[in-house]
Amino acid sequence: MPGVAPISAGTVEQAEQALASRRAVRLILLDFVLPDSNGYSGFMRLQMASRSSPIVIVSGREEVGLIEAARALGAAGFIFKSDPLDNIAEKLRRIDAGASIFPSEGSPDSVIQAACQKIANLSPSQLKVLVALADGRLNKQIAADLDVTEATVKAHLTAIFRKLGVTNRTQALLAVQPLIGNGGLSLQ
Repeated sequence: MPGVAPISAGTVEQAEQALASRRAVRLILLDFVLPDSNGYSGFMRLQMASRSSPIVIVSGREEVGLIEAARALGAAGFIFKSDPLDNIAEKLRRIDAGASIFPSEGSPDSVIQAACQKIANLSPSQLKVLVALADGRLNKQIAADLDVTEATVKAHLTAIFRKLGVTNRTQALLAVQPLIGNGGLSLQ
């Protein structure tokens, strides 16, 4: 695309740093598999970092569940890595013009829709805590990452558990697994 200056990042953290140093980003291409991301947690982190930029998931995994989760979470598109480059470029032009591009027109998955409804009730701070939890961080690490106290993290977790209708961390992760882990969530 003319006038485009790509910014490259190898991790979600690097992308967050790049977004923080810029006023606006026209489009974000996000590889579904990154070293510091678990399922859609990286997508959700970038969505919070840049609420106005459309995010397109690029993946080698051609699974309907992944596509439907991306759509439900508000991605602008989902593109397969196996697509010919000319097709990818055309899809990106259409997304840049405001279209949403997804490979299948399957019906919405009720499990994914239910998980989206659950997280829709979370505040932005609670969502950040949930995403950090999904990335396997401890309360102390979450507090340091979000620059809050451990007591604040615990208060957010209590509110998250109440809103999700669960009683502990494992149940919270299972409740949103279709979105954050999407089959690959590790509960270690």
